[in-house]
Amino acid sequence: LNKAIESLELALLLNPENGAALIDYAQALIQDGQLFAAISANDLLLEREDIPPNLASQVAQRQENWRSLTRQTIWQVDLGGGFDDNLNGAPEQDFITLTLSGEPISLALSEEYRAASGSVLNLRAVGRHRLLTAERQHNFLGELRSRTSTTSETELAQFGARYNFVEGGQSSSWSVSAGFDHLFLSGKPLFSGISGSIRYTPSSNGSCQRYYGIAFQRQHWHERGQLDGLESKLGLGSNCSVFSDNKHRLNAEISYLQNTELEQGRQGGSREGWQAVFDWEFALRRGVLSAQFNHTRLRDSVGYSPLLSFNARRVTKRNTLLVRYRQSMPVFGPSAQFIATIYNQAQLSNIGLFQTRDASAEIGISWQF
Repeated sequence: LNKAIESLELALLLNPENGAALIDYAQALIQDGQLFAAISANDLLLEREDIPPNLASQVAQRQENWRSLTRQTIWQVDLGGGFDDNLNGAPEQDFITLTLSGEPISLALSEEYRAASGSVLNLRAVGRHRLLTAERQHNFLGELRSRTSTTSETELAQFGARYNFVEGGQSSSWSVSAGFDHLFLSGKPLFSGISGSIRYTPSSNGSCQRYYGIAFQRQHWHERGQLDGLESKLGLGSNCSVFSDNKHRLNAEISYLQNTELEQGRQGGSREGWQAVFDWEFALRRGVLSAQFNHTRLRDSVGYSPLLSFNARRVTKRNTLLVRYRQSMPVFGPSAQFIATIYNQAQLSNIGLFQTRDASAEIGISWQF
């Protein structure tokens, strides 16, 4: 295709009035993914006075089709069901050790604070709109999630919205995002967050594209305002095509984390740490297999509580693994996809109250229209 584009460019350079070459040149550009260059070339055709009426209508229709590619709206609905062995995020242990008067005392946790397992039904509805210009891209996203389970105390609902602005081309680019999220537990507001981020991707000629990012989130807990915080993240990462066939993609990112208390006296105070995330995707003959591994380590700035581990500063180490398989499933519709997901999370801590484990499995169908 590159040779064809070069030949057509040479033909137009020798004879700018060559209409047939200009028609083929615009078509070659769109096939090469150069949308706005193709639109500009097509504009030159429409400005010509010698273009036949029947050909002019075809070129005008082609121009309308290409311009529609600069505005795209996608709706997506995901429906899935499965099993979760820790719906309420309870501690791994069924008892808690208190340090009263310097002596450890073990107390059993009541049933409501122990891990509850059961089946779940997940629903997700997403709306995306993308607007493209020659150098900029505007993305809008709205999302609604719900989880229905065997116990009403663990039912969740979440809604949020995002705006993303990208400026740049095939060389370097900037990306700015902003959004909000609201989470409800058993019909009551639990958490709200306002977030923003900036990412810079410099030009690269290799198989890996590095990037640098900074992000923040203002966190508000509706019933426990003393837990409110401002979380910030400073990170760098790289997105790579592992092999030349582009079937494997690997993204690695490492970040510094800081969660600052907004009200003095928060248990544990502010906390800081780091995070490493690895994303892998492999295109199979049928379907796509992907996985994400996340390791997060945080440490409080002051002792968490005199009643727990002799007022030690809390340290948490959380590992999560998500494995997902997607495959087209036309029996449920032309855009339907079958999705199977396995999730596992393990959090270790020097304070037993914050040691948790969670595993879940889910299958479902996704539609886009």
